[in-house]
Amino acid sequence: QPRCAALGRPPAMPPHDVRNVAFVGSYVPRRCGIATFTHDLRTAVARRLSGACPVVPLTGPGPRPDYPAEARFECAADDPAAFRRAAEFLDLANVDVVSLQHEYGIFGGPAGGHVLALLGDLRVPVHTTLHSVLARPSADQRRVMDDVVRLSARLVVMTEHGRRLLRDVHGVPPERVDVIPHGIPALPDADPAALKARFGLAGADVLLTFGLLSPNKGIEQVIAALPEIVARHPAAVYAVVGATHPQLVREQGEAYREALVALAARLGVAERVVFHDRFVDQPELLEWLGADDL
Repeated sequence: QPRCAALGRPPAMPPHDVRNVAFVGSYVPRRCGIATFTHDLRTAVARRLSGACPVVPLTGPGPRPDYPAEARFECAADDPAAFRRAAEFLDLANVDVVSLQHEYGIFGGPAGGHVLALLGDLRVPVHTTLHSVLARPSADQRRVMDDVVRLSARLVVMTEHGRRLLRDVHGVPPERVDVIPHGIPALPDADPAALKARFGLAGADVLLTFGLLSPNKGIEQVIAALPEIVARHPAAVYAVVGATHPQLVREQGEAYREALVALAARLGVAERVVFHDRFVDQPELLEWLGADDL
């Protein structure tokens, strides 16, 4: 019997100082926002702790990424047995806490349910960061989230709104939830006007969306609002920086991006939307952040 599932509750957080934290999630060099987040979080934590801070990256279809040395055990996202083996590895890895990065789409199974095999078998307490908390989850999403909540010692969300959704939708007591806003890198000390000129946006009021394109980000809502925005702010330009999410490309090609382009044209704001159609590395992203106004 998996220990946690049999007890119906997670192991308690350790009473002593935490010295070693393991991280589970997508990981660099995978081109994914969760992968970047997990890497940045692990790097920051490892600087302050004495342990090795191992990583269990989730692998998907396609060529195997060349993971860095801290990636100690790879977990195939579409294989429930791999999650049980990952739990066994983590139980033997001499870690005090496991930091799990949760997003429905990165785990296999209905609504990412394969992750429950990991959580159910782990004997190490888990601190789960929830990257999406849904106001109207499907039946599968609700079932999986309820079990993730039950099997996690602590939960992290990035906004007070996320904490309220956990309370209202899943009945989670607020005291079980930590609100930690999404971190950002330190921006370079550069002239925004010069950065705008570098991107061909001299004199513009720049609105920026960055990251992998997918329909859940509401980019079409900003484009739909642009005619009214431009009427009030004639210099406004909307920059959409990032490649389409690889999973979406596999399933639909570039249909979503093409629909955004068509929407901008239909609303007469095509010249006000700039698509930078590629994955940008951090130095270039920081330049975009330095150039934007919103």
